[in-house]
Amino acid sequence: MSLLRQQGPAPAAPPSSARAKGLRAPVSGTGVGRRNGRRSAHTRHQAMGLLLITPFGLLFAAFLVAPLAYAFWLSLRTSTLVGGDHFSWFANYKQTFSDPHFLSGVRRVAVFGLVQIPVMLGLALLGALIIDEVGSKLAKVFRMTLFMPYAVPAVIGALMWGFLYSPTFGPVNSLSHALGTGRIDLLGHSLMLTSLGNIVTWQWTGYNMIVLYAALQGLPREVYEAAKLDGAGQIQTALRIKIPMISAAMVLTLMFTIIGTLQFFTEPRVLEPTASSVITPDYTPNLYAYNLAFQYSEFNYSAAISFSLGAVVFIGSYLFLFAARKRSGLK
Repeated sequence: MSLLRQQGPAPAAPPSSARAKGLRAPVSGTGVGRRNGRRSAHTRHQAMGLLLITPFGLLFAAFLVAPLAYAFWLSLRTSTLVGGDHFSWFANYKQTFSDPHFLSGVRRVAVFGLVQIPVMLGLALLGALIIDEVGSKLAKVFRMTLFMPYAVPAVIGALMWGFLYSPTFGPVNSLSHALGTGRIDLLGHSLMLTSLGNIVTWQWTGYNMIVLYAALQGLPREVYEAAKLDGAGQIQTALRIKIPMISAAMVLTLMFTIIGTLQFFTEPRVLEPTASSVITPDYTPNLYAYNLAFQYSEFNYSAAISFSLGAVVFIGSYLFLFAARKRSGLK
């Protein structure tokens, strides 16, 4: 009896009615709430992303998509004094690819690129390999020196070289006259493409060199150490290891250079007043389209030439990448 009094009364059992009804403890809805929270957060993120890109989308549509659409609409029309303005479909494009002025400009630009592009990219690759080997301080000075021409606007650079090429007061002819070598007409028919190629090489070599140098910096240094252990010198390492491993960057620089060459415009346009007898209105395809539009008011045909040149650039770039992607590692 004393033991029962010390233990106290036993806990009461739950009512049988509650057990019969199968009541359970309340379960919290954390799983459903978490899913709803993730959905609302995802929706907010999407709305914020759309809000952030809306200004860019509006500017992109207003200053690129809309002008291109209007120019393409102009290229499908023909305006004459007799027939007026009417829809001619692709008649302007058919005329473009049979126009001797347009075709001669394309041939001239192709010859220019076949000589200038290998020279420029060869110098850029050589500069990238050199600054990848030299000390850090000297590499910074060399890199900045070669990159400085790219920071100069193309118009300013062309004006500066136009002064240097001038046959009357240019320092090049003054020096040649002082040396007794005679007058050198750097803006004549025989040397015009060489002079233009010098301007383009001077301005774009540093840019391509920085791109290739950045690709070299991304290569694993363990490969160089393994090559040194195998007895490879600096030239062998450059030819057999560095250049093959940055082939993707070389293909990209080559593609961008080809696109820029086919769109050659600024340098001949700046030098046109100085050498008007050599740089004719159809000297390059872009210059031909510009002169047709703003000197002869042939906006429809000028738009057709521009789109035809764009199609040539796009198809040529695609074929080049398709042919080179397997060797370069591009996807």
